[in-house]
Amino acid sequence: MRKKWALTLEDARTACAAARAEAERNGWAVVIAIVDDGGHLIHFERADGAQKGSCTVAIEKARTAALFSRPTAAWERIVVDGKLHMMTLPGVTPVEGGVPILIEGECVGAIGVSGVTSAQDGALARAGVDAIQP
Repeated sequence: MRKKWALTLEDARTACAAARAEAERNGWAVVIAIVDDGGHLIHFERADGAQKGSCTVAIEKARTAALFSRPTAAWERIVVDGKLHMMTLPGVTPVEGGVPILIEGECVGAIGVSGVTSAQDGALARAGVDAIQP
């Protein structure tokens, strides 16, 4: 047996608050989803005025980042580089905006953001992660 880190609801709320604060500073209406290491939703928030389609996208970005322990931007680069078959892998959303939460090299969850450009989504997700990583 081994012990492992786990993301708490309070961690998720803290990360969400940091991402939301950054979005509000920029006047962006976004959806923020935070999942555990199995890709299961822990916390979810949709800003007033955020597009409804971003709800599913934010969750899927977070799940991809958690299940593969890498940012969704990495998948986006792979696809842009011509490996289109990667879009058929189960559970992969190859669009920037999902960032894993790593503690001592182990993925404990992820944040997915959707609602603005992919690069802006990614920046907001990173702000959330930075708020809780030691």
